[in-house]
Amino acid sequence: MSDQPARAWQLVLEHIERDLLDGRLGPGDRLPSERDLATELGVGRSSVREAFRVLEVMGLIRTATGSGPQSGAIVIATPTGGMSALLRLQVAAQGFALDDVVRTRLVLEDAVVTALATSPDRDTARAHELLEAMDAVGLSAGEFLALDAQLHLSLAEASGNTVIAAMMAGLRSSIESYVQAGVAAIPDWAAMATRLRAEHHALVAAIDAADVEAARTLVRTHITGYHTSAGLTRDIHPQN
Repeated sequence: MSDQPARAWQLVLEHIERDLLDGRLGPGDRLPSERDLATELGVGRSSVREAFRVLEVMGLIRTATGSGPQSGAIVIATPTGGMSALLRLQVAAQGFALDDVVRTRLVLEDAVVTALATSPDRDTARAHELLEAMDAVGLSAGEFLALDAQLHLSLAEASGNTVIAAMMAGLRSSIESYVQAGVAAIPDWAAMATRLRAEHHALVAAIDAADVEAARTLVRTHITGYHTSAGLTRDIHPQN
């Protein structure tokens, strides 16, 4: 099992996802109230609201305020096909060993930057928007790392490989958990953020320049370097 604790909202998300996947909840069913779920799972109501927001963005529930029959959170879709596979991976990811997640991420991101750097139709516009957002002054570590996660996911989506993009999305919560957990072990976050910004800019520049080998080296160094600095992993290399 992973030794990185899940954040409270993730516990709520996993609980509801399991009920959806196992058929205990289906279209038309109403989710328990925020207060009831918070009490049942031992979390704050803000964590329940965050999980509801994620499920609503995924198109699985609809929420409405008020006290009438249409208020609260109602299931509007059943996860099937690719969505079902994505949710199962997301749920399972919380139990994966950290080293295995990192190795898998290295393999996936190597494939992503290779595909992008070799594509004549690459589109890194979204990546550049996120780079600019990460350059903003005054970002907290949590805000910076949330943008970091979005940058890597945007590159996966831009690669054109929907399977890789879905796998990256499925590993999202597991990756975010251990990356955020590593902040406490970094003595100088400002210096680390400066380093990560430079690495991000260099990576996207290499992709834009169609420099495949540079992009592959940069993404590998970027991922393993942070994990090593944060004391999260040993010197990990992808398994052949």
